[in-house]
Parts: sequence; structure tokens; C-alpha cells
Amino acid sequence: MNQPIWRRWLEIWLVSTKLGFTSFGGPIAHLGYFQHEYVQKRNWLDQKSYADLIALCQFLPGPASSQVGISIGIIRGGVIGGVISWLGFTMPSVLILMIAASFLTGHNVEQEGIISGLKIVAVAVVAQAVLGMGKTLTPDRPRLAIGIGSSVVLLVWPYTFVQIGVILFAALLGIFMYRQVSAEEESELPIVKWKGGAIISLSLFFVLLAALPLLSWKFSSTWFDMMDTFYRAGAIVFGGGHVVLPILQQEVVPHLLSKEHFLAGYGAAQAVPGPLFTFSSYIGTVVKGWSGGLVATLAIFLPSFLLVMGVLPFWNGIRRNKNVRGALLGVNASVVGILLASLYDPVFVSAVSNGHDFALALICFGLLVYWKVPSWVVVILGVAGRFILNYT
Repeated sequence: MNQPIWRRWLEIWLVSTKLGFTSFGGPIAHLGYFQHEYVQKRNWLDQKSYADLIALCQFLPGPASSQVGISIGIIRGGVIGGVISWLGFTMPSVLILMIAASFLTGHNVEQEGIISGLKIVAVAVVAQAVLGMGKTLTPDRPRLAIGIGSSVVLLVWPYTFVQIGVILFAALLGIFMYRQVSAEEESELPIVKWKGGAIISLSLFFVLLAALPLLSWKFSSTWFDMMDTFYRAGAIVFGGGHVVLPILQQEVVPHLLSKEHFLAGYGAAQAVPGPLFTFSSYIGTVVKGWSGGLVATLAIFLPSFLLVMGVLPFWNGIRRNKNVRGALLGVNASVVGILLASLYDPVFVSAVSNGHDFALALICFGLLVYWKVPSWVVVILGVAGRFILNYT
């Protein structure tokens, strides 16, 4: 930490950009890449502090792996370091998905089989996420009941406001059932106490959350609609990139883009490194070109910045609160149910129309879960398999 600040910024940029080009496999895999690069290889922070950062980012809504990267950048190089860390990790997948969106909207991809292949891959990817998150976040019967109950409610009433209510109710159940759960002794995170800036960040987070829907209603503009939709998605989604799927689907389909292009983009997002929230870059590009892609990207990630900068200085105290711990356990369980509901609709019902489609989805699922084939390889195989099915 004795080196000049510009050298630290340059180092953050080089390391995060390398991770942005090589971190395949989703949020859990990203945390493994971070642990190897930032903790083991460079010793920017110790293992316990890294685990504490993960706990913080799981507590906050938004893309957990991106928030961990932002937090490490802030600890290493201040707020500018956090911005640099985010840019390096995020921009590679943003650019790739914007190019993919330009291609998919400029070609007759429905007839070519690209979209149907990507939709089938999305079935396997979301099923893998449900399975993996379920093992971790619903390990006992009470949390399993919260997860199943959340899924049932959303399958019967598939509305955004119902999803928010489910999350809040799960938090209350978690406080009631788990606030007495004991925690391990925890060390202090090495965080600069810039509490004035933190309060400004949190205030701006809530002001934008309230103001953007009003601006969207007042001006009836696609641009304000996009900023409102993506900012709200980034502000209320717990559980990472996969869980943003049902919220965005309800918000943008069909009035901004078709369900086919939506699920094709979600499938394409599995083939690129970096955070799944860059799926927003694809949607924005389909709707409003490259400028739309950039606006959607900034809007969905801005809440993460504001929350990390707002909560990080206070986290050492917050995480000792038993009610917070209990609420987090309940919310995480509901996330599994939300994702399970989205696996059925829109993912499964839109992708699988016959036995051939289901067979290809099963093959992709098996390759992902049991043969540990990289997701980008499965995407290629899924699209190729759909081409073959078209001619059999």
C-alpha cells in the first residue's frame, strides 16, 4: 500500500481486466477466481477479510461477485479504485453481448435456430443454478419451506410487486426463526471510515429508486423507462444474475423486446465471462442500439456502487446484528424459490416444445452439472444441437 496511488489504480485495472476476460462459470466461480487472484496470489487482503466481504455482498441486493470486486477495488484504491475494478471486470462481457445483440437483431435468427438453441441452454443453466443454490441456501426444512412457498406464490401470482412482497415476508420469517443462531467470532474489515460519503451514497440510492418511476411516468420516454427498469432491477434483486431474469422478463417483455430475443440473450450471456448482470447490455442494445446498451448497463450496476459505498463503512457493526443475520437467511431461501418459479416460466415453457427439445436440455444440464463442461462450451453445443435437430 506504500506505492503511489496511480500505480495501484493501474494494477487494479490490469488484474480486473484479466479476470473480466477469463472468469467464466457464473457468480460462484467468479468468487473462486477472485480468491485465487486477490487473496492467494497478490495478498491484497487475508482470507477472513475476503470471506467477510462475501458476506457483505450477499447481504446487499445486486450482483454479489461484482460487488465483491468493487469492494476490493475500494479497499485497495479508494472509490476510483472501485470504479476501475468494476470497469475491468465488466466491460469485456458488455462489449461481447452488445455485439451479439447487434448480430441477433440484424439476422433472421429464428429460422437459423440460434435463438431456440440459446433458449434450451438457458433451461439447463437456470436448472443448474436452482440445484446449486438450493443445496447452499435451503439446507434445512424451514428454509426449504420458505423456498417452496416463495415459488408457489410466484407461480400463482407472477407479478413484480408480489416478488418484492415475497422477499420482505421471507426476511421477517428469517428474523423470527434464525435470529438466535450463533455466529463465529469475526475480525474487523480494513475499511476507511468515510461515513459522510457513505450517507450521501445511500441517500442517492433511495432518491433514484423513488424518482425514476416518477420521471418515467411523467415523460413517457423509452429512455426513462429503461433507466427505471434496470435501476430498479439492480436495486431489489437478491441472489445474483440468475434471479434478475424474472424481474427483467416481466418488465421488458413484450413491450420492449420479444420473449424469443430475451431468452436468446440470456442464453448468450452464459457463453461470455464476467457478471450475468451484463445481460442488461444485450437488452438495451436490442431496444436502443449501442447507446441503449450503455445506459442499461450503467443503470443496473449503479445501485451496486451506491450500496457498496454506502454500507461498507458501517458493515463491521451491521453484521453483528442478529436480526440482520436472520433476515438474510430467510431472503436467501426465498431466492431459491424465485429462481425455481422462473425456471418454469418463462424459461422452460418458452424453450421446450417437444421431446427433442427436452432431450437436448437434459444433455446440456448433464454436461454442466455432472461433467463440469464450461458454460461457454455448452452454449456452443446447445446451438449446434438445435441446428442438427432442425434437419432431422
